[in-house]
Amino acid sequence: MSAAQRRRVNVHPSDEPESDYSGILNEGILLLLFESIKWDLQVLCLTASVNRKLRAIAKRLLWRKLCVFRAPCMVAALANGAPNGRIGGGWDALAKLMFFCSGCESTRHFIVSRAIPGHFTQASRFSKTSGRSFLAKKCRGDLLFVSDPCEHPMGDKEDDLGIFRGVFRGFMRSKTRACLLRRQVPFDERVRCPYCGTRVWSMTAARLVPKSAARRLGSGDRRLEYFVCVNGHLHGACWLVPLSSDEEVCDVGEEDVDGDDDDVNEDRAGYDEVDGDACSHQTVTNGSTSSLGEDVLGGGPIDLLLNL
Repeated sequence: MSAAQRRRVNVHPSDEPESDYSGILNEGILLLLFESIKWDLQVLCLTASVNRKLRAIAKRLLWRKLCVFRAPCMVAALANGAPNGRIGGGWDALAKLMFFCSGCESTRHFIVSRAIPGHFTQASRFSKTSGRSFLAKKCRGDLLFVSDPCEHPMGDKEDDLGIFRGVFRGFMRSKTRACLLRRQVPFDERVRCPYCGTRVWSMTAARLVPKSAARRLGSGDRRLEYFVCVNGHLHGACWLVPLSSDEEVCDVGEEDVDGDDDDVNEDRAGYDEVDGDACSHQTVTNGSTSSLGEDVLGGGPIDLLLNL
């Protein structure tokens, strides 16, 4: 055996470069780092863009931790009490949905004068009470979180545009998905989910848009459209009705009330009618949680979310 061969045999494992287990690639160190900076979104985006290994760690671990830290109540509900498990579309897609307004372009059932590009949001509020307003009566057993609309002025001669997003819990087993499949609703030919890239159903084409959705958003009847993807991500847009100074605003904490006669009317040009839904919301601040809603605060504008 040559001297060079003996040197290779005698090299101790501890003498080898620890590229896979040292410094920034060590998961324990990464967790301590992000805990110390309170899971800063911008830093996590930058970390995930460094190389493939960090991107894989972020996809498998870090995005989940960020979601749990930023919206513990919503994540606990979506993960059915097991936040360490999997979630439809992946944790990176959920993180993007939390912090990214999808923008809006004209579709078959919703026309805009100009496209609105997607953008990062400083703060978003998601509510399962609002989500309930987007479910037809036959699907009311589903759990859906929906954000408040992100408002976009469209000019003096047009109403403001509201862009909203949401997410179902366990969409593969949901009544909404079962209803879409039972009606054999085809996927939309043009639109894709802005959060996970999968195909979507138009809820207008499926005739599953209740009137309570428009009331919840502050929009008019038949002035909205939204889509749901195969992973249960929801996105859509609506025209917001201008509020006059003498119009009443719903009180915080008012209970959601459903009438006994909220039968679904499927003969309204693609919109099911659900009566008896009242305005209800609760604001969450300073990291507290609520059974009705939760604020999700971003850490600063960052374009890297576009590349998730």
